[in-house]
Amino acid sequence: MTRPTSTQRALLKFASVLLLGFALLGPGAPASAKSVAFDDATIAELQGAMASGALTAEKLMQLCLARIEAYDRQGPKLHAVISLNPKAMDEAKALDAERKAGKVRGPLHGIPVVLKDNYDTVEMPTTGGSVILDGSIPPKDAFMVQKLREAGAIMLAKVNLGEFANGGQSSMGGQSLNPHDLTRTPAGSSGGTGVSIAAGYTPLGFGTDTGGSIRGPSNVNGIVGLKPTHGLLSRAGIIPLGLTLDTGGPMARNVSDIALALGTMTGVDPRDDATKKSQGKFEKDYTKFLKADGLKGARIGLARDFMGADPDVDWMIESAVVAMKKAGATVVDVRYPKWFLAGAEGMVSVIVPTEFKVQINDYLKTLKPEYPKTLAELVDRNQVYVGMGKDGAGPNPTRWRLLRDRDLPAVPMTDPGYQAMINYFLPMTRNLIENMMAKDKLDAFIYPTGARRAAQIAAAVPAGRDTVPGATGIANLSGFPDLIVPAGFTTDDLPVTVSFFGTAFSEPKLLALGYSFEQATHARRRPVNTPALAGGMIEVPDRKAAN
Repeated sequence: MTRPTSTQRALLKFASVLLLGFALLGPGAPASAKSVAFDDATIAELQGAMASGALTAEKLMQLCLARIEAYDRQGPKLHAVISLNPKAMDEAKALDAERKAGKVRGPLHGIPVVLKDNYDTVEMPTTGGSVILDGSIPPKDAFMVQKLREAGAIMLAKVNLGEFANGGQSSMGGQSLNPHDLTRTPAGSSGGTGVSIAAGYTPLGFGTDTGGSIRGPSNVNGIVGLKPTHGLLSRAGIIPLGLTLDTGGPMARNVSDIALALGTMTGVDPRDDATKKSQGKFEKDYTKFLKADGLKGARIGLARDFMGADPDVDWMIESAVVAMKKAGATVVDVRYPKWFLAGAEGMVSVIVPTEFKVQINDYLKTLKPEYPKTLAELVDRNQVYVGMGKDGAGPNPTRWRLLRDRDLPAVPMTDPGYQAMINYFLPMTRNLIENMMAKDKLDAFIYPTGARRAAQIAAAVPAGRDTVPGATGIANLSGFPDLIVPAGFTTDDLPVTVSFFGTAFSEPKLLALGYSFEQATHARRRPVNTPALAGGMIEVPDRKAAN
């Protein structure tokens, strides 16, 4: 599918305006309701529509499936979905019956979600993107999935990822495409989730993040994403990459949906010792922190170390700073010590292979007898499957190298160098960031989530990449939260996002800042390659009119 011309985009925009106008003028629309495209609605608006009887979970499921049908294997062929839940429609009908009987399970009642295919689910296979685990049904849901079900969510689909959460493609799903520009990468490893949310398949999805895997896809797909504080959400039932750095997290179209989903999944989990850190610090309702004037009086540090690689990205970040100042924030420049940036660059790439080679065995042992039980078995079977992946895809070459290298001399977890990283460098990272923020009395740092716009899928490593250090890994090394919010677009219509980075368990503050920025800018757009479909308008409560 070729990219629409500027004239075609203008016609699409005009058509959507006409449809919206006709809907608003249509007969029977109550004064306190407004008509919106369902793939633009917030979860709160969808819940309001279901509460009023204007929408059902079954109808919402049909609308989501229609967009998957239109755009995933047809039209632009985004290739984000690996598998669909065969029970999803039945679950939607059952949840409608519960609502009719007066029972609402929680804030996500009847809301379809997509999951990166490294989250365990009892009704769909969990493959990690590898054909070697094709058909593998785990023994129980991941903790986060269990909590989502309790809140009323429906697991609609498992979506593509970098194989075993590394890189950008997989042998199960092949290469997903960026709905803003089909020649550009959707990033990894949670690329399938980023594509699905941007393309309007569902309002809510989940990825995992070890060095930027939620934030990269959120950035290049132009959506909101959160890498939470390490220990805020349980990783039990998620295929590990490196548990010192791993975390799961939500991805959505807006900050309010992130806040709503986050509170449904917090809590101490006996299966994940890291969650003990959250005792007394987690919230069950993060929506109470969403205030349109959240930037007023805030002090924010602009981390300029991560700028200078792309003038369009830099210009959007400078514009974001202007918007924040206009909303009442004070923004000052900050810089990390050069010695820290030089040391931090390589830490993730040392920690992850060391831990993966041990921790993947613990996960494999939970699977049924026909699947590999050790990394060595996984490597041996991977060699058999080269070139035999679905849609013609072979194993992800980046992941293949990590698997292949299991026979090379490896740094054991008892190695003094590895132990020094864990016991000294990581605490030092936390102390450095806390002290930098305390020195200037800052509420958060901001920086461009990606120093450059989305790369061409076929391109090699972008020229000049090493001139600007990577920012996202610092959040993993510290364990601190990072909220991604759309900031605008480059001159070639590619998304740019800004990261709001804070100290441990500062999600309430980051959500307040991000929500305020979002309400001041409204910078998200529907991708040009996934326009609104006919019949996608719904009536939602108009709180402004009602008040």
